[in-house]
Amino acid sequence: MAKLRLTLTKSLIGRNKAHIATANALGLKKIGNVVEHEDNPQIKGMVNKINYLIKIEEV
Repeated sequence: MAKLRLTLTKSLIGRNKAHIATANALGLKKIGNVVEHEDNPQIKGMVNKINYLIKIEEV
């Protein structure tokens, strides 16, 4: 199964609380943090919700 590499590129300050919670659930807390997750529907939904805050790469 493919993996996704997610990088937080924008600040979470002043964002919608649900979007902040989603970023934290993905493991993204500070700008520049990079995490890898399996590509599944749950992760895709979370990524889609905060796609304007992150950079997405397929690994």
